[in-house]
Amino acid sequence: MKKVIDARGLSCPQPVVLTKKALEGVEINEVLTIVDNLTALENVSRMVKTLQLESVVDEKEGEYYINIFKDEGLQGKDEKETLEGNTVILIGSNVLGSGDDKLGAALMKSFLYTLTQMEGEIKCAIFMNSGVLLTTAGSELIEHLQVLAEQGTEILSCGTCLDFYNVSNKLAVGTVTNMYTITEKLLHAGRVLSF
Repeated sequence: MKKVIDARGLSCPQPVVLTKKALEGVEINEVLTIVDNLTALENVSRMVKTLQLESVVDEKEGEYYINIFKDEGLQGKDEKETLEGNTVILIGSNVLGSGDDKLGAALMKSFLYTLTQMEGEIKCAIFMNSGVLLTTAGSELIEHLQVLAEQGTEILSCGTCLDFYNVSNKLAVGTVTNMYTITEKLLHAGRVLSF
């Protein structure tokens, strides 16, 4: 069965997320994803290559039609199995990367949304320094963090950091933790990703 994903006008990572979800459908053997920019085309094409699937791209008036063909044996399960388990994410800032803070805030929003689409792969997310501002009242990303928590990801915020920013009473998702617990989680993690 063929499924069409119209991702025109959608920003990263939505075209990739929607395409990957469609490919995970058991009865789906072909997905046609339509995007309207080169970045989305490159991102979807990169995911297709990672999943070892075949694709054909047609360009029509600035829009890209990506036909993806799914073999029975290639559904990215091996990759998912290696990522699942004991991965801990350490977030030390309320923006992602260095440079422009507005861009960094947009990237952090995109990153946390993407994590919500990878259910079961992240055991714990630890927030330190200005990263704790993401877990407190007023953060635009509380919804994404709540989804992660509902999926079983432990959300921990550094108590010293909450006190420093004077937001201890504003924690909106997860629990307060200390340096001992943070260190323990990092040392016992199968993999640590730090941002």
